[in-house]
Amino acid sequence: MSRLALSLRINGETHEVLTAPHRTLLDVLRDDLGLTGTKENCLEAECGVCTVLLDGRAVNACILLAAQCAGREVVTIEGLARGAELHPLQRAFVEHGAVQCGYCIPGMLLAAKAYLDEDGAPTEDGIREALAGNLCRCTGYQKIADAVLAAAAALRGSRAGGGGCTHP
Repeated sequence: MSRLALSLRINGETHEVLTAPHRTLLDVLRDDLGLTGTKENCLEAECGVCTVLLDGRAVNACILLAAQCAGREVVTIEGLARGAELHPLQRAFVEHGAVQCGYCIPGMLLAAKAYLDEDGAPTEDGIREALAGNLCRCTGYQKIADAVLAAAAALRGSRAGGGGCTHP
């Protein structure tokens, strides 16, 4: 079986992996690199639990070949916080009770981050549309939308010089 030598940039670090050409980014993240925060569920890009950021855009790692990610920037949930400092989205999810069982939350957080990075004036409708590909059975979506709006306000405050948040 042929193998590909890939150089993957994940969460700001370069990882060299040797893998089969057919393996997905999800497989490599979880099995080869031990980054298990990206969850596995439907394997058909229907549920969003495997959402990661690829060059800043939310993508489903379950249908993306690892080879397609060579030379690109991948961010997983493990790369969202800075050390012990939670990203404002993570803080807001906790503060607003948007975290129940937690299975879908990594994908929700990364999809929300991609949306907030793209839209400087988020709305509840926009949040719901941006997160439509991420399914949750526990929270109902209102607490998640509230948390994303609160994080957006915190991020705006940090960019204006207030709040002390250092996350982009």
